[in-house]
Amino acid sequence: MSQPFDFDKALKALQSGQALTGKDGILTPLIKPLTEAALAAELDSHLASDVEANRKNGSGKKTIKAATGSFELATPRDRNGTFEPQLVKKHQTTLSDEIEHKIIRLFALGMSCQDISREIEDLYALSVSTATISAVTD
Repeated sequence: MSQPFDFDKALKALQSGQALTGKDGILTPLIKPLTEAALAAELDSHLASDVEANRKNGSGKKTIKAATGSFELATPRDRNGTFEPQLVKKHQTTLSDEIEHKIIRLFALGMSCQDISREIEDLYALSVSTATISAVTD
């Protein structure tokens, strides 16, 4: 289990000139929890739109390689096996710099749900509702 993000420590590091992104970046520790929250919101959205009875079925683990290093990601599953995540697709083992930077940038900018939805659509060509974005940012 990871420890909570220390905003005071992050502000001090920022004031001392430490980079926001990269291997030792100030916001790098947020990549894993934000990615997992986005995947969970994708599953919730999938289950809400599914006409057949379906429900969550735990999660699987996979090691993701990123520019900032490798980390273990919990990927949610559904009972029927119909969930196809878009952020980190099945069998995908790398997280591109572009995705990491988008996640960090959106968080750091404090964008509205509607603006984040537009950014996700621009990056992934995927329509994501503001309700899903709201669930991720809660």
